[in-house]
Amino acid sequence: MSGPTIAIVDYQAGNLRSVQKALEHMGANTIVTSDKSEIATAHGLVFPGQGANDPSMCALRDRSLITPIKEFISSGRPFMGVCLGLQLLLDDSEEGVEPGLGVIAGRVRRLPQGVKVPHMGWNKVHFQSSHPVLKGISNDSYFYFVHSYYADPIDEDCIAGTSTYGIKFCSAAAGESWIAFQFHPEKSGSVGLQLYRNFVRFVDQTS
Repeated sequence: MSGPTIAIVDYQAGNLRSVQKALEHMGANTIVTSDKSEIATAHGLVFPGQGANDPSMCALRDRSLITPIKEFISSGRPFMGVCLGLQLLLDDSEEGVEPGLGVIAGRVRRLPQGVKVPHMGWNKVHFQSSHPVLKGISNDSYFYFVHSYYADPIDEDCIAGTSTYGIKFCSAAAGESWIAFQFHPEKSGSVGLQLYRNFVRFVDQTS
């Protein structure tokens, strides 16, 4: 398949195949990789994740992927984080002791007492961003969540969407060329697939 390549980071902490299938359904040329040279030369990067902070950060470090991911984001090429792929962008986490990537200043916190954890199921997202990946997505659309912790950025300007589960929390964060979601677009039906379609277009337009 010709055209720009979207790399999906493989660090043994994500449902990679479903993410890959969603992107390919939208016409993307994808590679699932833990090779830092393939990440460095990709046109777009997707950083999925399921699991816990410490083993995931250790896996990234063991594969020498921390610097390539941070350099990719700094390069201004399109980047999408999914679930743990949002949380690991922050400085640190109440879930463990390993530092995060430090792309977003802030801390990952546990959902409050009094609500069932993990937060599992459909919840609406109130978007507050004009990021290209959100084009055509209706505000307060429902997406599928599975998580016990949430991202708490210091700079509220990077919060692209919020949801409520016991408290109002950041369910999407974004910068000029990057965006990350607490929910799983690949498990969120047609509206989730629209996010992947928009990301593929974003990569095409910026390549």
